[in-house]
Amino acid sequence: MNTRAAPLPRAALALVTGIATLLAYVLLGAAAAQARTDAVATGLHVRDGRLLEANGNDFVMRGVNHAHTWYPGETQSLADIKALGANTVRVVLSNGHRWSANSPADVQSVVADCKANRLICVLEVHDTTGYGEEAAAGTLDQAADYWIGLKGVLAGQENHIIVNIGNEPWGNADPAGWTAPTIAAVKKLRAAGFAHTIMVDAPNWGQDWQGVMKAEAQSVYAADTTGNLVFSIHMYSVFDTAQEIRDYLGAFTAARLPILIGEFGGPADQWGDPDEDTMMAAAEELRLGYLAWSWSGNTDPVLDLAVDFDPSRLSGWGERIFHGANGIAQTSREATVFGGGSQDTQAPTAPGAPSATDVTADSATLTWAAATDDTAVTGYDVVRVSGITETTVASTTTPGASVTGLAADTTYTFAVYARDAAGNRSARSASVDVTTDEGTSVPGVGCAVGYRVVGEWPGGFQGEITVRNTGTTAVQGWTLGFSFAAGQTVTQAWGGTADQTGSAVAVTPASYTATIAPSGSVTVGFLGAKGATNPAPAAFTLNGAACTTS
Repeated sequence: MNTRAAPLPRAALALVTGIATLLAYVLLGAAAAQARTDAVATGLHVRDGRLLEANGNDFVMRGVNHAHTWYPGETQSLADIKALGANTVRVVLSNGHRWSANSPADVQSVVADCKANRLICVLEVHDTTGYGEEAAAGTLDQAADYWIGLKGVLAGQENHIIVNIGNEPWGNADPAGWTAPTIAAVKKLRAAGFAHTIMVDAPNWGQDWQGVMKAEAQSVYAADTTGNLVFSIHMYSVFDTAQEIRDYLGAFTAARLPILIGEFGGPADQWGDPDEDTMMAAAEELRLGYLAWSWSGNTDPVLDLAVDFDPSRLSGWGERIFHGANGIAQTSREATVFGGGSQDTQAPTAPGAPSATDVTADSATLTWAAATDDTAVTGYDVVRVSGITETTVASTTTPGASVTGLAADTTYTFAVYARDAAGNRSARSASVDVTTDEGTSVPGVGCAVGYRVVGEWPGGFQGEITVRNTGTTAVQGWTLGFSFAAGQTVTQAWGGTADQTGSAVAVTPASYTATIAPSGSVTVGFLGAKGATNPAPAAFTLNGAACTTS
């Protein structure tokens, strides 16, 4: 990011890709990953869609971006970032095309600072930002030449650094042009002898709202004969619904193509309101890395995690990243290359099959036989299993957990993983099926609904419905009802499932929108077909009770 992303069209008009493309990802991605499984690892490396350390331990980035090239005097920042729990920092550098170049001596100092603070260091050239639309931007080829000029500094650091060739290396103009230069830059670095993990950013100012990286990821990955390549998506206001986020990340993980969220922001801006809660939750559930933008010094200070580079003055955004749910303090694990359990590569045994007690309409208590480990089991992750998809629903340090937010009269499948201090994860336990009670309460009073048309075109439109719980108890397993007045029909929905009979529409939640906390809200998005007019529904009900509209 160059302090702030350029205005972007909305995601749903461009992130929808064909089922055939996804199937191709799965088949080709799995084959490519298998072909690289036996490659000799040099430091950080990719295998079967995962980023691993040299010893084979899974490494999940949890960190932030730091604008070193613009604030070279802020040398305390890496220590401050580490003290708050991060295991990775992405460092902004310049190759001299747009800003003052960071010299080999300066980059060497940055790498040493990362290592001294036990941080994995992602180094990126920022001058490529928005190429093709930003007149001052440099090319990926120029960025590759810069890295080659630093080879003497970077060689031998494969355990500790990742080379992010160029930041957001293509704007919104002809983003299909991103693919060939990206492949060429990767090949140029490999030909020069770079064995490091290489990271590539998406076009569309990093947000890939037209789906080019998503469509071309397999061809780019296949072009790297080492298979040591990671894709980076930047998530800002384009990613403002849970479905968009989960669909994008899920396409890569299903294809076993390595991906992380290389930048993301949470505060709303003039283009939308990013769904940072889902970004962080999905990254944790899928065990994908994330790197928040940014530590301090933004021209738009709403994105500063720390005010004036002061770690004792975290902004609301900073508190969310470091101390919130699925935040850095809760989920970060230091790279084992720094000595913490670096010799421990043995995973715990699988926990016993969970059993369920105290099952209600919206919750269940699970217990299981403890796993064992050669050092110590430090925690357990409870997952909900649906086909080949797993969603983490609880984490605990003891062999038992309560799972809440379930829908009434619904069957769920749960299983458990164990993990140790080195980040080794066990095989999955046997599963258990749990059917929740039917329930007797009918929540619904105390609801407010906001309906808006996000975009409109001849014959179609995109809509968004926000359901707010204005009551004092949580709403579970809800059904939202409304009717269209001008023959509109829902053709696709995310955040819930829409069933339509005539003009009447009934929306039921997705798993991640099933619970609406008091004073909380959930959002459902959809695409629809329309005629000459497109009036909003006049009234809404939640579980049969009328809601106010806003």
